Amino acid sequence: MIVSVPAVVAALAGGAAICLQSLFSGTLGERVGVMGSVFVIHAGGLLLAVLFILGARGGALSAWRSVPWYALCAGFLGVGIVAAVSYTVPRLGLAATLTLTIAAQLVLGAVLDHFGWLGAGPRPFDASRAVGMGVLFVGTWLMLR
Repeated sequence: MIVSVPAVVAALAGGAAICLQSLFSGTLGERVGVMGSVFVIHAGGLLLAVLFILGARGGALSAWRSVPWYALCAGFLGVGIVAAVSYTVPRLGLAATLTLTIAAQLVLGAVLDHFGWLGAGPRPFDASRAVGMGVLFVGTWLMLR
């Protein structure tokens, strides 16, 4: 597989954004409550998204009808993610919260990849992924001690 440098940079930037958003969500959650945090974050995101869509003159937004129904649940999942992080960061700390959420993402990602569920490209769970998963579990345990 050829690695795309722009894709790696985008993934790293996204990871940094998740870390910062998690920290800010925890701060908001402590001050305005979990649902208040969810509201503030999504209202801000909606405003920015509207500006981007207006700037792109609608982009390909009209193609939303061709998306599988389950993909339209992403916004609901976003509410759950922000609520969980807003609740967890003040109680477990930022590093522990991120460790647990990343571990959950990797495990579910490996399952979805293996079976090709929900549109994931099938990638078998092989020995190297099993070793990686083992290292993940050990690293998670070490981070939470």
